[in-house]
Amino acid sequence: MATYNHDKVVPYQESELTKKQQVAEMFDRIAFRYDFMNRFLSAGIDKGWRRKALKMLAKEKPKIMLDVATGTGDVAIMAYELLKPEKITGIDISDKMLEIGREKVLKLGLDKQIELQSGDSEAINFSDNTFDAVTVAFGVRNFERLEQGLKEINRVLKPGGKLIILEFSKPKITGIAQLYNLYMEMVAPRVASVVSKNKKAYQYLTESVQQFPEGKDFVGILNNVGFRNTSCKKLSLGICSIYCGIK
Repeated sequence: MATYNHDKVVPYQESELTKKQQVAEMFDRIAFRYDFMNRFLSAGIDKGWRRKALKMLAKEKPKIMLDVATGTGDVAIMAYELLKPEKITGIDISDKMLEIGREKVLKLGLDKQIELQSGDSEAINFSDNTFDAVTVAFGVRNFERLEQGLKEINRVLKPGGKLIILEFSKPKITGIAQLYNLYMEMVAPRVASVVSKNKKAYQYLTESVQQFPEGKDFVGILNNVGFRNTSCKKLSLGICSIYCGIK
């Protein structure tokens, strides 16, 4: 199984923990400010990105959905609002993020439709051919073994089921690319260090985006692990991308 540069990018270089353990610890630490930082650092654009990604499932009308790396449940909640499936399960390795997500779900009265549970994207605790659709928003960069995680997603999808991945990418337009790099390398970590008291988490974000195999490279990986009809759609001048694939 192939390995990629981003597989080796970790939040805490001095730690002896695995990437998976470090990522779980990092998100536990920043969970209390995660939603706020998402809105603040993206100027609210991230909500529009999620909406566009989920609308790519409208024709399929999935009844049973899985949201991998669900975090605080934003995608799971929006998926229910837009698509009205019978059941959405969200999995994540950060217990603190899940706690916040469960509170949000309960407050909205959606606890019968949405279940958030602890789960590893590289060893998904569901049978083969379970889900009509799987979503991952800003989570595949955090996989310790990218191909293993994607193969697991393929396994639990029903034949004909659709995968939607939303992930950061690097703009290529001259001028925009330089501004983006300045923002990600200088502004975001400094703001994060003040608001969330965890500068390293957002330095990790920047480095993992830089090392991630995006665009055609990532589409090629999706093809290699068994998806078909794969595609990549750039958003916001290339800052973000939506990837699609069918089992």
